Amino acid sequence: MPTAPVSALAHNARAWLRTFVPLPVAASRKERLKSCFGALLGLLCTEWISHQTLGGFNPWFVAPMGASAVLLFAVPASPLAQPWSIIGGNLIAGVVGVACARWIPDPGLAAAVAVAVAIALMFQFHCVHPPSGAVAITAVFGGPAVSALGFGFVAVPVLFNSMLMLMMALAFNNLSRRRYPHRPPEPAVQHGTRDLPPTQRVGVTRADLDAALKVRGEFLDIEEDDLEQILVAAQLRAYRRHFGNVLCGEIMSRDVITVTPDQPAHEAGHLLSRHRIKALPVVDATRKLVGIVTQSDFFAAQRDTGARRLAGTVRNLMTHAVVTARPEQPMVELAQAFSDGGLHHAPVIDDQRRVVGMVTQSDLVAALLKSGVMAVPD
Repeated sequence: MPTAPVSALAHNARAWLRTFVPLPVAASRKERLKSCFGALLGLLCTEWISHQTLGGFNPWFVAPMGASAVLLFAVPASPLAQPWSIIGGNLIAGVVGVACARWIPDPGLAAAVAVAVAIALMFQFHCVHPPSGAVAITAVFGGPAVSALGFGFVAVPVLFNSMLMLMMALAFNNLSRRRYPHRPPEPAVQHGTRDLPPTQRVGVTRADLDAALKVRGEFLDIEEDDLEQILVAAQLRAYRRHFGNVLCGEIMSRDVITVTPDQPAHEAGHLLSRHRIKALPVVDATRKLVGIVTQSDFFAAQRDTGARRLAGTVRNLMTHAVVTARPEQPMVELAQAFSDGGLHHAPVIDDQRRVVGMVTQSDLVAALLKSGVMAVPD
């Protein structure tokens, strides 16, 4: 046999074998420790409560809970780990498994049919949960104790264990500051219209993502909202690489008009009108930022309380929670807040929270335009 074909065959074989090794898990060490401790705590508590509650009941705990713990505590963002996935998936698999065990004499065939039918139903009812396959097999091969329970096996211990495990996951994941159930993020501030946020109107849109996933056709273990967020984050990293050398301190306005909390509100309104600006940082005697007052604050006060608040001081109108920037901060880090977050201006502060400048949407657009023009080759 010629040497070249053998070499090519060996190369292809090695390349194919390399696909057996998964990509490295991107979870941080902190997340890995959380996962291990969560699974330990979840399984211990679920088994103990089940044993205390179902004392003398056989079985009081089913093995598939171990696989469920891996999903609920190690990858709580996965669609396979959501509350309806574990409850619906285990419920369906238990019912199907018991039915197949009763009506199909051959155990091997009954187990295979049970898992196949359970998968089909889990897809149909949007509750795919891999450990549920083990629930179906347990219903078939569980022995006399499981057979004696009949369809009662679905309620106790399967549903009982699943509910306990879910409650443990809800408590642990939220106490450890994980978003569980994994809900999509709150929509950005909108204007009461049907328009999408600005970042969803250009580049890769949600419609593009949905179309690509539909063409691909296979089940992906990631929420579409998470995938969209990852794409947006990747785009922002690319922008930061391209425009990261432009800092807020370079584009900010330095001659900032400010007011104090005890200044009359009508004076602040006059400053907004005279300088044709939309916001005024509120500072104390040392120019430390304590709030911000905007045109929107004046409109809201006029709408809600008439002229009463407008006759008072800036303190009665200002917003205390202020989104700020630092002079050394890359201006692209404000892009998301300015586009989808509804932010129009951000005071720039130093290490002592003293106001040293102001960045607005206009400043950001001008900087992006200038950087883009300068980046175009002659």
